[in-house]
Amino acid sequence: MQFTKFGHACIRVESEGRRLVVDPGGLSDPHALDGADAVLVTHEHFDHFSADTLRQALQRNPALRIWTSTSVARKLDDLGARVTVVGDGATFTAAGFPVQVYGTWHAVIHPDLPRVGNIGFLIGDALFHPGDALTVPDAAVDTLLLPVHGPWSTTGQLIDYVREVAPRQAFAIHDGALNEVGTAMVAGFLGENGPGLGAPYQQAEAGVPVEIG
Repeated sequence: MQFTKFGHACIRVESEGRRLVVDPGGLSDPHALDGADAVLVTHEHFDHFSADTLRQALQRNPALRIWTSTSVARKLDDLGARVTVVGDGATFTAAGFPVQVYGTWHAVIHPDLPRVGNIGFLIGDALFHPGDALTVPDAAVDTLLLPVHGPWSTTGQLIDYVREVAPRQAFAIHDGALNEVGTAMVAGFLGENGPGLGAPYQQAEAGVPVEIG
């Protein structure tokens, strides 16, 4: 199994010709959906979910299916059975990959701002995409996709999160708003020169497949 980053929080997981895409949003390369068999969406924010992009992909591929939260599904309610609602504790198979769902809510940005639903996906019993939350699965994680930049977390929280999940390795996602300086600053704390995560941290290069599992 391998994953490829397609900008910000979007990844494509592939194995034996099967393709599963997570969070193709407004900051993602739309080519992530080329040849996709299934799509997972963690929550409704624009950088994770683009209704127009998904509708275009569904028109191109009549076999494409989506698994997502209730709030996202409501925005695609005209698509009927092509969209499946899942929540915390659900297990299903998408594009041949076993998937487990963890979490319920987006991380708190500010008490005055309403929270939206957010679910994370453990794919192939190996790769965990948490969306916009620091959800800790009750299962072993080989590869953690770490949302390294957002208005809802601090670097200190990220360090503690990786330590608690205890993956074999961690890769940065949710970094579309960082410039080169910001990326280097985050890597300084999360990499070898930081206080230690208990797992190696890497910056995945967009479009370059990474072997996992």
